Amino acid sequence: MLIRFIQNFLSDDSGQGITEYGAILAFVALIIAIVFGMQGTFKQALSNAFSSVGNQLNSISAVS
Repeated sequence: MLIRFIQNFLSDDSGQGITEYGAILAFVALIIAIVFGMQGTFKQALSNAFSSVGNQLNSISAVS
């Protein structure tokens, strides 16, 4: 019973999608931060963008 559970757990790749979405969100956040950074507030825009991505990922993981 325990061995079957471990085998199923190791072969399950359903969490892979969240990782890919997280990478896409981080890339989009970086692009947005760069665009807003051109207006002179790069550090704050970058901080806000990554904080937003972090909050969204935390809320996704809390639901799952």
